[in-house]
Order: sequence, then structure tokens, then C-alpha cells
Amino acid sequence: MTPEIQTFFLAMTPLGELRVALPTALAIYNLNWPMAYFISVIGNLVPVVFLLLFLEPISSWFSRKSIFFQKFFSWFFERTRKNSQSEMKKYGYLALIPFVAIPFPLTGGWTGSIIAFLYQIPFKIAFPLIALGVIMAGIIVLFATKTGITMERYFGWPALLGFLLVLGLSWYLYNKKKKYVKEI
Repeated sequence: MTPEIQTFFLAMTPLGELRVALPTALAIYNLNWPMAYFISVIGNLVPVVFLLLFLEPISSWFSRKSIFFQKFFSWFFERTRKNSQSEMKKYGYLALIPFVAIPFPLTGGWTGSIIAFLYQIPFKIAFPLIALGVIMAGIIVLFATKTGITMERYFGWPALLGFLLVLGLSWYLYNKKKKYVKEI
């Protein structure tokens, strides 16, 4: 299988999406960045179309056929609603864009499609918002990956790991300070 096809399929996965596909295409397969970006974004959007169109009939069918699936979908959908409710109330449908765009674990096109389904956002509204979020996530991941590759090339792995460690520690301390200030 060619690196382009592997990148495309990797971008379709629910946990990886383009957050894994794009760095893999650039760092391992050595694809040029415009091609890697394009393939990753398209690969990430393919399952979004199917999820938006078929999630409701499939979940309804499974819920009718099995008590296990009925309980699972109830738990999963309630959990997802609870985690996204404040953003949806505050920003409405536009909350899908930053939710999909911020490249954190369990955010992205798959979860954005599930949220669109849960809040009954029509396909013609949900798909462009999710697509914009995927495009923005791709830009963020592309920038971070190119920065990491450049740092590794010029300064070596120890400098890259040190930078990531300092960045992670700074983020941790910032959140800890924010929590402390909130308690006061």
C-alpha cells in the first residue's frame, strides 16, 4: 500500500484522525506537506459524512435489537451531551468549530459528528462547521509537526524532548495556578 493510501486510511480512524495521519505522513513517509495535509483532511472528512448521515438510523436499529446497545448508547450519548452542553448553550452550532479544531484527544471529526447527531444539527449545517474545524486542526497539527521536525533536525532529539517537557510543565503550572486563583 502506498504512503498516500496509508495516510488516507489513518486519517479515517476514530482515535487518530489527522492528528496521527499528518505527523506520520510528514515524519515517517516523508510526503511533501501540501499533499500530506490534503490527504489527511480528506481522509478525516470521509467518515464524518457517513456518521452524519447514518448514525441515527444505525443507533436506533441497534437500540431496538439489543438491550446492551440500548444501555450503551444511552450512557455514551448522555456522557457526550453532559461534556458538551455548556459550549452548545453558549455558542450554539458554532461550538462545533473549536471543538473539532483543537487537537486534543477525543475531539475531532468523529466526536463532532456525534455531537451534531445528539443536538440534531442538520447535515447541511453540521458538515461545513465540522469541515472548517478539521481544516483548522490540520493547520495546527501541520505547524506543530513541521516545528518539531525542524527542531529535531537542527538541535537533535534531546532539545526537542526538552522543549516538549518545558512546554508541558508550563501548561501544568499554568492550570494549577488558574485553579488556585479560582479557589481564592
